[in-house]
Amino acid sequence: MNRKWFILPALPAFLLMACHSPAGKQSGTTAGEPDRQTAGQTTDSALHCTSNIPARFPSAASPADLSHGGGNMTGRGSGGGQGPVSVGTMVKIPGGEFLMGAADREGRPDEYPRHHVRVDAFLMDATEVTNAQFRKFVEATGYITTAEKKPDWEELKKQLPPGTPKPPDSLLVASSLVFTPPGNPVEDLRDVGQWWSWVKGADWKHPQGPGSTIKGKDNYPVVQVSWDDANAYAKWAGKRLPTEAEWEFAARGGLVGQPYTWGSEPIDEGKPKANTWQGHFPDKNLATDGYDRAAPVASFPPNPYGLSDMAGNVWEWCSDWYDANYYKELAGSLAVNPRGPSKSYDPDEPATPKHTVRGGSFLCYASYCASYRVSARMKTSPDTGLEHTGFRCVVSR
Repeated sequence: MNRKWFILPALPAFLLMACHSPAGKQSGTTAGEPDRQTAGQTTDSALHCTSNIPARFPSAASPADLSHGGGNMTGRGSGGGQGPVSVGTMVKIPGGEFLMGAADREGRPDEYPRHHVRVDAFLMDATEVTNAQFRKFVEATGYITTAEKKPDWEELKKQLPPGTPKPPDSLLVASSLVFTPPGNPVEDLRDVGQWWSWVKGADWKHPQGPGSTIKGKDNYPVVQVSWDDANAYAKWAGKRLPTEAEWEFAARGGLVGQPYTWGSEPIDEGKPKANTWQGHFPDKNLATDGYDRAAPVASFPPNPYGLSDMAGNVWEWCSDWYDANYYKELAGSLAVNPRGPSKSYDPDEPATPKHTVRGGSFLCYASYCASYRVSARMKTSPDTGLEHTGFRCVVSR
């Protein structure tokens, strides 16, 4: 794809992207044991459902030069937030040691090998940040989210090869990614462009575009927020985004070696446990859990630590850069409060820096991405907002 098209958020070719269907098999190993590729599995059903979604704005800086990653590990975040630290809606996570990564054969290659991690105690938001909470931040600061900003051609062309032609003004518009289900079954689930579209006017106040609203949805998770937006909110609130290790430790809720926040019962057995996809993905959602898109926070039982929606509903931004090989670097030792790699590396799109997102969303389906698993990892560029992506915050203790 010619790089000049990366700046055209309304262009259909912008979404001709492929999910990564991983090769290799995991053997339920701990650090030092053979990884899943060595074990010999050649196929599985878990796709990287956010692979190859390009950055909304291209960057001339290398991932190592950018200053997003790592997270501030002090108690009040990294920005001297203007908002009061409200711990009334936070849960104390005790800290401790655990084996991070997948313990069964369902994970993707970047979930292996399992490795020993220790995290200190911290506080975590009991739910995803809601529309009402985010509105207070916007009203107090006048903050404008990434999705609401019209691309500035004079700035963009500085980051592009000389001679790149200016696109039509009709394409340089504020927009964001919206789930647009097709009217018929999709044969190739790697082609996510068949159900994601850049929509002019889509933002946190209009999650599906200008005709949509969050009126009456104060207790729904805020979505269409980029990593930059989430990080700005966290700083204002005197908090920070969780590290990936903190997020997984908290999601597990003290359960050992279990694939889900609730234990081992499959997602489609028993009572609904999370807001995920039922039916046939991506064209037919039966919504047997009561929701066809995002649900109000805490609509499903919390995990043993009292955290709601750590599986399903919306993806949650973490502070860490994404590196597909990071777990291999940590194998064989005890990682204490790991803050993630120093830079991003996504083999699917090595030129695009990514941060990790965790927890899955209302689009997760057993035969598609299955990312409601506690060890599931996904990657998204920091300037990208999506209808199924939000966040929650933490505070060090």
